[in-house]
Amino acid sequence: MFGNLCDVPGVLVGHATDEVGLTGCTAVLFEEPAVVGVDVRGSSPGTRETDLLSPTGRVGETHAILLTGGSAFGLAAADGVVRFLEERGVGYDVRVARVPLVPAAVLFDLAVGDPKSRPDAKMGHEAAAAASCGGFAQGSIGAGTGATVGKALGRERAMKGGVGSASVELSGGLVVAALAAVNAFGDIRDPTTGKIVAGPRLDDGTLADTVEHFEEAARNLRWGEENTTLAVVATNAWLTRPQTTKIAQMAHDGLARTISPVHTSVDGDAVFAASVGGAAGRISGVAAAPDVVGAWGARVVEWAVLQAVRCAKGIPSFPAASET
Repeated sequence: MFGNLCDVPGVLVGHATDEVGLTGCTAVLFEEPAVVGVDVRGSSPGTRETDLLSPTGRVGETHAILLTGGSAFGLAAADGVVRFLEERGVGYDVRVARVPLVPAAVLFDLAVGDPKSRPDAKMGHEAAAAASCGGFAQGSIGAGTGATVGKALGRERAMKGGVGSASVELSGGLVVAALAAVNAFGDIRDPTTGKIVAGPRLDDGTLADTVEHFEEAARNLRWGEENTTLAVVATNAWLTRPQTTKIAQMAHDGLARTISPVHTSVDGDAVFAASVGGAAGRISGVAAAPDVVGAWGARVVEWAVLQAVRCAKGIPSFPAASET
């Protein structure tokens, strides 16, 4: 049931991690240009080249996606992914050069480790160079290195977030997979049981319902712009840009089922959806109804969010779900 994003043929994932500064980035590369859509729901996003992914956009291909820590500073890591791809002749052909197209989104982790340690072009290049198919580490690594969740009672009561991934294979060879970097203001719940898996910690060690403490948190302004959950959904279904955009929209339901509350004014939640493989490519796509892909996209996002917090390792002041 869990698998990972690389179960979609032609998708590669690589991490770069600063274990001292507690930040990092995660690069998703496509062996062939992908058709990518995006949907941003949080009110505090940090993104690069997401306008390029509009359903009315002229350029129909994307070569990689970067998820990164470091807030707006971390967007610089995308330059390293671009350089890595250019070195290999990958990019959109503009006759005088090939321009790698790498949309990116950031989460805020500056208050967790060293605020002067941020992903940069060197780290982005490292993540791209590390990208491979098959298994990859999850939890407190890459873009999830400094991720935290459950901040309604202040940072001192929050818990560790991270990176998680999951996939499903359906009839006809259809594969739908997700990777999530979970750094949410809200608490994380298992939708099958309703149990809070990670969230604000009360004095007795039990986990609090964020919504029940939301009014107090808002009144006391006990958090900053320190949140955001990012996700990438990938599939081998052959889809158009408007269809991948719709799938990105539907996949946000996976965040809504596992994060409470979600899409707040202090989150920058964004979901990318990528269709990998087409009629002319070496990697062949399969026929599938977009609504089917979107529904399963939401489901694998659920699993990826839960994997992120369950695989995370605690750091000073931020225990992990596996430790409580």
